[in-house]
Parts: sequence; structure tokens; C-alpha cells
Amino acid sequence: MWTAVYAVSAAVFCISGLLLYLRVFRPVLLGREAGRLDQPVRRLLGALPLTFGQGKVLQSVNLRRDRAGLGHFVIFWGFLSFVVSYVLFIFGDAFSESFSASLLTERGVEIFTAYLDFLALGFLVVLGWAAARRWAARPPRLRFDLTQKRESAVILLLIALLMALTLLTEAFYTASGGGGPHAQAPVGSFIGKLLEGLGMDGETAAYLHAVSWWAHLLVILGFSVYIPLSKHVHVVASPLNLLMRSLEPRGALGTPLDLETAESFGAAKASEFTQKELLDGFACAVCGRCTDSCPANLTEKTLSPMHVVENLKEHTLESEAEARPLIGGLVLEESLWDCLTCGACVQECPVGVEHVDTIVDMRRHLVMEKAEMPDSAAAALLNLEQRGHPWRGTTYTRTDWAEGMGIPTLAEKPDADVLFWVGCTAALEQRSQSVARAMALVLKRAEVNFAILGAEEGCTGDPARRMGNEYLYQMTARRNIETLDRYGVKKIVTVCPHCFNNIRNEYPHLGGRYEVMHYSDFVAGLIREGRIRPLVEIESTVAYHDSCYLGRHNGVYDAPREVAGAVPGVKLVEMERRRERGFCCGAGGGHMWIEESRGPRVNHARTDQFVETGADTVGVSCPFCLQMFEEAIGSKGLQGRKRAKDVIEMLAESLGEDDGGHAKGGEG
Repeated sequence: MWTAVYAVSAAVFCISGLLLYLRVFRPVLLGREAGRLDQPVRRLLGALPLTFGQGKVLQSVNLRRDRAGLGHFVIFWGFLSFVVSYVLFIFGDAFSESFSASLLTERGVEIFTAYLDFLALGFLVVLGWAAARRWAARPPRLRFDLTQKRESAVILLLIALLMALTLLTEAFYTASGGGGPHAQAPVGSFIGKLLEGLGMDGETAAYLHAVSWWAHLLVILGFSVYIPLSKHVHVVASPLNLLMRSLEPRGALGTPLDLETAESFGAAKASEFTQKELLDGFACAVCGRCTDSCPANLTEKTLSPMHVVENLKEHTLESEAEARPLIGGLVLEESLWDCLTCGACVQECPVGVEHVDTIVDMRRHLVMEKAEMPDSAAAALLNLEQRGHPWRGTTYTRTDWAEGMGIPTLAEKPDADVLFWVGCTAALEQRSQSVARAMALVLKRAEVNFAILGAEEGCTGDPARRMGNEYLYQMTARRNIETLDRYGVKKIVTVCPHCFNNIRNEYPHLGGRYEVMHYSDFVAGLIREGRIRPLVEIESTVAYHDSCYLGRHNGVYDAPREVAGAVPGVKLVEMERRRERGFCCGAGGGHMWIEESRGPRVNHARTDQFVETGADTVGVSCPFCLQMFEEAIGSKGLQGRKRAKDVIEMLAESLGEDDGGHAKGGEG
């Protein structure tokens, strides 16, 4: 019998392999090399817990609201268990009846068979729940059309059929009088004895055992052919995608270093995306987690990160024929401009899809190839190009905020230990200037040897990069790197998470390597060392808001809370959406300057979440977030009852003032 089993299986697996090549690997190889094959040991060790431990899947488990992660974990490990059983009991025992027993011992076969029996029964229960959840209960993240495809039902039915055949094969084997460890399967043998009691004779049972055994094998083989043709190809693609995940901080975009010689900019067709970006579409499990966590989508914008990667996959599969246009066709331009680059989609994705890189690549095409962008984005980019910052209408200079504070520039104090990078917003926007002053007061009170660049400081280029003007970004960044290197700067402290992320994680791509800290980490260290001692009590209940570019993109969550918590009288409370699952303020991805396309404003939605806490103050650690909350509080008529404060402002206020008008509170 083994020759027939092996011959049929070999033929089917060859067909399956060919389909995988034609439907996955050949389309992915159309893309540009992604450079994601370095550090293989680190990649493998990181991918194992994400793949076999289902790490990102289980992060979403909430037994009160959504048990899907737990259900998927059970199905995944059940799938692996049955794969092992097929190798042992079908392909192994077909060749030699004692194959499985020689590996596991007869007692081991009994235990494993019993485990599979109960697992099959459990599978049928879980599958029934999954079907009811997907097509009847339909939780919010399964409202999308892609999650309701017929192929989802086909897969569930095939798995259910495999489980039923598993139990029936054991049942008919028992009813036929078969012995050995397989006859000890508790569920199967129970059903078999029922069949005997109903009058089934041994010959009929033996025949049905053979039929169910072969039917089981054919369903397995059919499954292997169907997978490459369905969304469940992610079973193959997602482990590869996790191996090719970015090893950089989440906030770092890929940097094209061939702008001077490139034939095109950005990406609008399959060959212009990286192989990793194309693989993302095949790895996508169409679970809807990304879109269900997207602030733009949750405020009724057209963006759906899931649909972006799925539609890129469709475009890629069509690329050898006359493919439909990607941008403006399969993916709306409006959707691309809705993106806040907050990374919520990447955080939630269990299979390593990197939506933000793909979206920014398409923005680069629109801006650099076609000069197509929202008017508000064009105005900000023009201002950045002509005036060195994106703020329109400001009359302030880079140093007006520091007037009368006696803060030296690096030109005046080249031996400073720390460069305080002020940033465009804290220097040039009136409300945010108090953040820069507060930071300077804290540094002075702690007797930190610091200086600023003053007029020599330029925009980091982050707004240009996120909006898609990579050329303007690199030109701006290289100019800053030249200035920093000329002064031999080693340590930089910023008040803006966007500047922090950009200089720390992306300037190294262009040769600028520095120790970069956000003020929250730096100041928390000063507090722990006793160099800053807040004394003045500030009675306030503060709900802290996590900046996407500080928290989710760079993992800084505790330090700003530590700074706020050090202020006497401050009571910290949390919003429901916080830390890794925080909600964007609405300013990311250039939206500090880009007008929203439709629906409620993201900053208004986030402010509603703040108001729900009952806190009187929303604490932030980002000038962008500060402005977005200020605008929303004003628009909602909450002035006087609610306010927005940067936590560094709270700390500076708590230091009090000495006779010379300087902050005090520690011994320096």
C-alpha cells in the first residue's frame, strides 16, 4: 500500500509546490531586494516565539471581549499535532506498520492517539464557535468584506471534515475488530463500540475504515493544493515574513540611498516595492486587527491597512498580465494620505506585516514622481524647503523662546556635554515655546552642561520624510549631520519624539550616529540621581497620553509617567487605550499640517477618551500632541475644566523659583 500512498502524495505535493512558486515566490521575486537576510541567527531566534509561540496572536487575547487569539493558538498547535500524526501514522505506518510504535513505543502511540482523539473533538467545537463568530456574531474587526470570503468557509469545512474522518477512521477500526494501540483511542473506540451495538459487522467496518482512511489522506492532499490558491497561503508565507521582519526600531523607515541614480521614486507597481513589502500581502491572515486598531479607520476615513496590503497582493498577482492601476485604482490616494504612520497596524499584526513602509513608499511616488499631494501638505513642504521649517506664518526665530534665559549656543560653548535639540515646534510655535523654556529651566537647575544650536538648528526633515518627499528629507538631514559632526556632538536630548525618533533611528542610515535621548528618559534619570527635587505641590489628576513616536515606535512608556509622578500632588490615571495600544493624537505622518479628509477629527476622538477618565489634565510629552489636545479642548468648549500640559511643564512648575527667578527644587 505504501507505494500508492507515496506515489499519490508525491504527485500532489509537486502540484502544490508548483502552485506555491507560481502564486507566491515568483510574484514576490518581482520586487527589489529588501536586504532582510542579514543576522540569520537573530532573525530565527526572534521568529520562533512569534511563529510557534504565536506571541503576537496571544497579545490580542481578551477573554472578556475577544477570544480569537486563544482560539487561533489552539487551532495552530492542533494543526502541528496533526501534521506530526500524518507523518507517523499515514506516511510512516503505510511504509511499515511498526513505524510509529518503533519511535513512540506502543504506550506512546496510545497516549498520542488519545490526545488526537480529544483534540479532534475539541477542534469541532472550536470550529463551530469560529463559524458562528465569523458569520453570525461578527465582531467589529470581522466586518470587512475580505474576512467573509467563501474560502474561509471552505477552509473551516475542510478542517472539520479532517477531524470527523479522524474520529471515524478510529471508530471503524475498532468496530472491525482491530487491535493494538490505535484501538485504545477513547473517542474513536467509543463510537466504534456504538456502531457494533447498532449491528455493524466487522467486514463492513473494515471496508469503511479503508474508505475513511483514504478519504482522510485525500482531504489532506487536497488541502495542500488549496492553500496556495487561498488566503491561507499565510500558513507558508507568514513564517518567512517573520524571519524577514525589520530588526530596527519600529519608527525607522527604510532609506533609499540611490536617489541620485534612481529611475523612479517611491513605488506604484510591483517591481518598485521591496520583496518584503510584496511578501506582506501573502503573509496577511486577513484577520482585520490592523484596520480595527487604525485611528484613521476608526474615525471614518477611507484607510484600511488590511486592504492596502491585500490590494497590493492582487496587483502583484496581476502584474504578469495587464494589472489594474494600484494607486488611484486598487488603493485610493485619499487612503494613503489618511495614514498617521502611528504604527498601530504594525503593532497589532500577528504575522509581521509592515504597512507603514508600504504606504510611505506610495506617498513618495505621488510626491516625487507626480507632484500630487493635498494642498496643505504642499504648503508645509514648500515652507520647509524655503524657510527651513514647516510652520507657516510664524514670526519667531530659533532663539526667541530663550530670550533672557542665558542659554549658550554650541558656537559659544563647544565643550557642552549635552546638545538640547529644541525642534521646530518648540522653538517657533507660541504655545510649545513654554515646553522648551521648561526643559531649559530643568537642565539649568540640575546644572547640566548643555547648549543649543540656535540659528544653526534646522528641521530634522521628519515631516518631509513622512509626507513622502524623501529627497528634501535627505538634503535637510545631511545638512544637520554636517553641523552636528562639525561640533563633534555626542549626546543629544530632544523634547519632540519625532525629532528623537528621526535623529536616533534614521540619521544613522545617512552616517549620523549619536546618543539620542528623549527628555523624559534623561530627566527621569536626573530625578533618580537627586539632581532634580520637585517641591511645590500641584493638585491635579493627570491622564497620560502616549505619543506614538515615543511609545509604540520606541518603547518609552515608563519614563514620562515617572516624571509626572514625581510632582507632588499629581495623581496619574490611565486611558483605556494606552501604552502599546495607545491612540494617536492625530498629528503623525505629517498630519500636524495635513487636513483630515473626512469623518470626526482624530484628536477630537482622542480627547473624548481623555474626558472619559474624569481627569482634569491630559499629560503629554510631545509638542505635537500638546497642540492637538489644545485645539480639541478649545473646539469642544472645555476650557477652564480641562487642560493639556506637557509633563516637563508640570515638573518645572513644581520646582518653584528662587530669588533670581530661576527654577528651584533640588540642590543641583
